[in-house]
Amino acid sequence: MSMTTHGALHTVEGIFDPHTLEFFVHRRLIVPGVLAASLLLAVPASAAGFTPGAPGIGDPYYPAGGNGGYDVSHYDLRLTYQPATDLLQGTATLLTTATQNLSRFNLDFGLTVDEVLVNGKKAAFAKSGKQELEITPAAPLKQGQSATVVVRYAGKPSTFSIDGYTAWQRTPDGGVAAQEPDSAAWWFPSNDHPLDKATYDVSVSVPDGTQAISNGVLQSQTSKLGWTRYSWRSNKPQATYLTTLAVGKFDITTDTTANGLPIVNAYSKDLGDNAGAARASVERTGEVVDWLSGVFGPYPFNAVGGYVPNVPSGFALETQTRVFYSPRQFARGSNVSVVVHELAHQWYGDSVSVKGWKDIWLNEGFASYSQWLWSEKEGEGTAQELADYVYALYPAGDPFWTVRPGDPGPENQFAGAVYDRGALALQALRNRIGDEDFFAILKGWPAERAYGNASVGDFVAYAERVSGEQLDALFDTWLFQPSKPASGSASGSGSGSASGSALSPAASAAARGAGAAAVPVPPTSWKQIAATHSVHGR
Repeated sequence: MSMTTHGALHTVEGIFDPHTLEFFVHRRLIVPGVLAASLLLAVPASAAGFTPGAPGIGDPYYPAGGNGGYDVSHYDLRLTYQPATDLLQGTATLLTTATQNLSRFNLDFGLTVDEVLVNGKKAAFAKSGKQELEITPAAPLKQGQSATVVVRYAGKPSTFSIDGYTAWQRTPDGGVAAQEPDSAAWWFPSNDHPLDKATYDVSVSVPDGTQAISNGVLQSQTSKLGWTRYSWRSNKPQATYLTTLAVGKFDITTDTTANGLPIVNAYSKDLGDNAGAARASVERTGEVVDWLSGVFGPYPFNAVGGYVPNVPSGFALETQTRVFYSPRQFARGSNVSVVVHELAHQWYGDSVSVKGWKDIWLNEGFASYSQWLWSEKEGEGTAQELADYVYALYPAGDPFWTVRPGDPGPENQFAGAVYDRGALALQALRNRIGDEDFFAILKGWPAERAYGNASVGDFVAYAERVSGEQLDALFDTWLFQPSKPASGSASGSGSGSASGSALSPAASAAARGAGAAAVPVPPTSWKQIAATHSVHGR
């Protein structure tokens, strides 16, 4: 994900301080007390020995996120959307498996529900809290039992918000669902947490002359009586927040990568002055994904591409196989760096997803470092030069260093330090273990953890196994200490102390000199990288 300050009242406010490049993002938090207000439904007598699934999956950052008691393996969404009125009608079919003896379970959803069926029989349902749909099946579900859940619903997504927060953006000719950490509740019922990934079929009917764009590969496009139905398929596990929908009038380009991977890019017809820069950036998707495949290993999905709708926001989001970009990403001209960042997430964040939102460094630190590697490739500044610059940019007393990328807290989940200090941690690792092991880790990690979930601790253990070195002190220094690491923690290239250094020997020596070192001249690539980050936020 890349961040932004927001110009629309219905989005979360972000504040950018140009003096520190620090970002303060006000996130939506759901307190545990909300869950206590959950409406209790009557449980059939036959459910003795069965218990309700938890109304949250257990993530301390977002207590109401996701649900317990079941897993979803597949979502089939059959939708109709009318851009003129923002009316969305849908039938969602979820293929689930109970993970406990289950008397009742929750889905996360905000629109009006008309009917729920579980295994073909009508189920009782009620809304509770801010986003909970509580479902009581006619017969309880045994642990390990499969269940097909059908939810019929309708509503206007733009009218639904949680504490003033919305993941649905209206456009002049349609609407878009794209947000982090959640966006599904605005348009389909789900187990809304990255821990429960599934495959998807998304079929959307829209008025003729309008297109519907989602993840994966377009399976069919058919027209009847003034409506056109677009059916998309994602055939690899996908987190709910990475599932996107965009309806509007787009110019669509198609191509293939050097390896034959289908590319679909789409641009709103009314992007104005940003249209040329957007195309000049996003149309390099194939080139970028081919290069990233050399760094991270084979691309993990069945399609790639991006779309730029006419929305007022400024962030970009790594929606799986079809990246969402706001037009403001390109207000200062073309920015291939943000394309690199979001496509890197297809490996780091999408294929390998977080176990909990505190593990966000596994997404953002690596995507940011991919921009540094791209800079090296383009001859616009090495990763080491960027590390030296970032380290010198923030004085020891700057709030930048108080954010702990390894567990930043929900209030700092998308702070600039998670991105830039997160990338510094990777440069420190590279210097400590050397390029051979470092790049083996970058490629081996997404292969070993493909389509699953992982924590920061899992990555540390993996890096130690590949390198044969004890790395706890290094990661503690760069990810978990709320202070600026000492410049002399090591002298680079594996010859320093256990804590490791992100700095080059020359920069480290300069920083150890009397007083604070002067900020060096920024590498050529920094302006574009900073342009990506300066619109970071929600």
